[in-house]
Amino acid sequence: MDNQRITVIGGGQMGRALVGGMLDNKVVLDANVTIVDHNATSRQWWQENRPNVLISQDLESSVQGADLVVLAVKPKVLGNVAKQAEHFWDGKLVVSIAAGVMLETLCGWIGHRRVVRVMPNTPCLVGQGACAYCVADEVSSDDEAQIMTVLSSVGMAFAVSESQMDGVTGLSGSGPAYVCLIIEALADGGVFAGLPRPLAMKLATQTVLGTAQMIAETGRHPGELKDSVASPAGTTIAAIRVLEQNGLRATMIDAVAASAQRSRELAKD
Repeated sequence: MDNQRITVIGGGQMGRALVGGMLDNKVVLDANVTIVDHNATSRQWWQENRPNVLISQDLESSVQGADLVVLAVKPKVLGNVAKQAEHFWDGKLVVSIAAGVMLETLCGWIGHRRVVRVMPNTPCLVGQGACAYCVADEVSSDDEAQIMTVLSSVGMAFAVSESQMDGVTGLSGSGPAYVCLIIEALADGGVFAGLPRPLAMKLATQTVLGTAQMIAETGRHPGELKDSVASPAGTTIAAIRVLEQNGLRATMIDAVAASAQRSRELAKD
């Protein structure tokens, strides 16, 4: 993708993550990246941290000069952004990361169907994202290969049907927040058991990180790994009993379902 010109509209966290991944992995040249952002603080961040990319406030010319456009703005302003550049979308591969905005809606705003909808998540910021995408019917296999290249530069990427995107939103899109709550709660438990807060936080974080990596690298089922820790009449099975009594599994399932339902509601709005 060295010769591809990429415009990212919206220079916030996810825009920074995607561009950072592409640049750090040499997916695209700095000089071929344009960031469109009207926020002065955001523009200053780009100037200080990614000084070789072009920073612009001119939406229309930035879209016109691009081969690939990433829409990294909030869902509530996405329609207005699309309409501002309505005469310049022809021939562009357009990628949206706005939660809940359907492909049909995006295609209507853009005026063609070479459009991709992506659900990334915040671990993209450290190159460990879990991203899913779906495509409209004018997206070619070469286009899709480009999208996989971009998303793989910040973690893992999966092609899904659009009917699965709400589930993706509920699981991996919102999931980092659930994991943060779990880490915080584990650390609180450590403090309650007498550990100093900094040590409890480090132990909780590394425990979650290490366990996730163990599952990913071994391919073993989490239940199998859980059973290997839970000795008969031991400390772990005593704790698991409390978690089951308090409905941890059902609560996590309900949380994912609630997030997915909210994603469906946003699509209707």
